[in-house]
Amino acid sequence: MRVGALLAALSVVLGALGAHALAERLDATNHLEHWKTAVQYQFAAVPGLFLLAFVHAPRWCGTALFFGCMLFSGSLYVIALGGPKWLGAVTPLGGLLLVMGYFMLAFSKKLVADER
Repeated sequence: MRVGALLAALSVVLGALGAHALAERLDATNHLEHWKTAVQYQFAAVPGLFLLAFVHAPRWCGTALFFGCMLFSGSLYVIALGGPKWLGAVTPLGGLLLVMGYFMLAFSKKLVADER
């Protein structure tokens, strides 16, 4: 729950940073869309991480969501800030981990509230 809340807060902060403080720089280098996509996918991991607090799911589920978010969004943030373009090869791996995390969540055991 805490990791999800921290990622959500960071998504808002990074979204605002990209829309305001970095907007001109990102737009001038044609990387504003990379930044927006990174924020969007970072926030996409948040509901899954919140839900993990209420579901009996394998530990790997949260790990996949967290590291998927870090690899996918992190690589796009670095590329948007002028980092090496080869990091673009890391982005799909992060996306795959996000998908795997959500699949594990979809097929995890019953909700905790149902078992009481």
